[in-house]
Amino acid sequence: MISIPDNLLDRLDAQARANRETRSGFLQRLAEEELEADAARRRQEIEGLLERVAVVDGMGGDAARLIREDRESH
Repeated sequence: MISIPDNLLDRLDAQARANRETRSGFLQRLAEEELEADAARRRQEIEGLLERVAVVDGMGGDAARLIREDRESH
């Protein structure tokens, strides 16, 4: 069980109604979107770090590109 202050719950319900969603559906969609956005931010951060490491190692950033291409091929 989670606790949500009444004033926030009222706002959530109003937005869910405006979106023609149930409260549960609205909260589930928001949670999914936030988790996906967080995963994307982490991927970007890791790719940036890999590119920096590749440049330092003299690889010219190809390691991050190769990893990205490999991931996209699946």
